[in-house]
Amino acid sequence: MVVVKKMPGDSDDSLIRKFTKKVINEGIIQEAKRREFYLKPSLARKAKAEEARRVKRASF
Repeated sequence: MVVVKKMPGDSDDSLIRKFTKKVINEGIIQEAKRREFYLKPSLARKAKAEEARRVKRASF
């Protein structure tokens, strides 16, 4: 859970920026996008293997 407390001198815009940065750093948006649609376990394994192949190829 992301919590941002207002400190003395913080504007509303700075609070929104802090909140957005925390949400991105914790990966909440990526997790929500991943869970948006159901992915069959077989397709999840296939995607994970493809990602591993791509990462291995990029490391050379």
